[in-house]
Amino acid sequence: MKVHLKTLGCRLNEAELETWAQAFQNSGHQITRQAEAANLIVINSCAVTQDAARKSRQLIRRVHRENPAAKLVVSGCYATLNQQEAEQLMGVDLVVSNKDKDKLVEKTLAELNLDTMPAMSTEPGAISLFIRGRQRAFVKVQDGCRYRCTFCIVTVARGEERSRPLQEVIDEINALHQQNIKEIILTGVHLGGYGSDLDSNLTDLIKAILAETDVPRIRLGSLEPWELPDDFFPLFDNPRLMPHLHLPLQSGSDTVLRRMARRCKTQEFANIVSRLRQINPLFNITTDIIVGFPGETEQEWQDSLEFIRQVGFGQLHIFTYSPREGTKAASLPNPVQDPIKKQRSQQLHQLGDEMRLRFYHDNLGKQFPVLWEGYSELVGSDRQRVFGYTPNYLKAACVISKDKSLENKTTLATLKTVSDACILVEQTE
Repeated sequence: MKVHLKTLGCRLNEAELETWAQAFQNSGHQITRQAEAANLIVINSCAVTQDAARKSRQLIRRVHRENPAAKLVVSGCYATLNQQEAEQLMGVDLVVSNKDKDKLVEKTLAELNLDTMPAMSTEPGAISLFIRGRQRAFVKVQDGCRYRCTFCIVTVARGEERSRPLQEVIDEINALHQQNIKEIILTGVHLGGYGSDLDSNLTDLIKAILAETDVPRIRLGSLEPWELPDDFFPLFDNPRLMPHLHLPLQSGSDTVLRRMARRCKTQEFANIVSRLRQINPLFNITTDIIVGFPGETEQEWQDSLEFIRQVGFGQLHIFTYSPREGTKAASLPNPVQDPIKKQRSQQLHQLGDEMRLRFYHDNLGKQFPVLWEGYSELVGSDRQRVFGYTPNYLKAACVISKDKSLENKTTLATLKTVSDACILVEQTE
């Protein structure tokens, strides 16, 4: 049987896809990149915003329309929060809620009567990661969240915190490294809460990975800024732990942060950034910002804008607030009018572009080891532009001969010129 996997949303969804892909393969099935060639299609949906839920519905409908003969399984946050609606969408054969995600492959094979065919298992080494064209792997280490930020529906969709046993994570990373994976990204709904149910913590996990695996690059997914203990920061002295963190700020105004039920004040956030940049002046800190949260006054917005400017992020992920049924924020008074939200979003996008380019320029002339991707663009008839990432997560590009390949290789490169959304490296052979 040929299985096609699709996802919307967060890196955790990506990690779950990798796990399912390998489980399907272990059951004797083949992963395919072509949805139209699949006998079974699995969609990992998202519902972090109303727009994400809408896109999930659209994807489900489109997939069925393009391959109506394939069995269709839907999981993820949209399917969990709107299970009855998802079950009634045309073409959906099975909905697997988040609490049963770990059993998705088993439930799919059993409930849809899909026989396993071990003789047709993919050849060793042709794992889903490479079939889907990746040089790095997302590794899910925990699920669920104990906190209840007033704007967030994901904690409702994902449930209570559950951490994977440390040895299980180590074993998965070692298996991925044996398959020539050069970089892993640890992910979770509440990554900083890893180990809360295992008498352990994220620092212990990272120390174990550094000690018991040889994977060259380790990245961390989104981390709540209030959960970085003192013993976390020295971990970055090890060059295998990449100097980039995504720390969701959400607002640069303390009064707005209180209404959001966030647990980190702006001064505390600034102190964290300062500590990271003492470790490495080119440490890349990226963040999420919500524009137009209920009750956000002009003064609060200006305070937020100024704080964001002072911190100087490498990149902003900007979300315009929209009410999400089932969250406390949806019932808060004094909603911000759409024209004001649009104006503030435009301001923040402009500031985000300025900060991103400034950070790019700060890195010019520096030499970094770049892990090159498989994606390339033709440049003329005999050359190609290839792309990769520096340790601090800057996208780099260089031009090489069409018949050369840097895919999944790490080479030293000097960053020379800023161009659009990447930094150009000297042309190399």
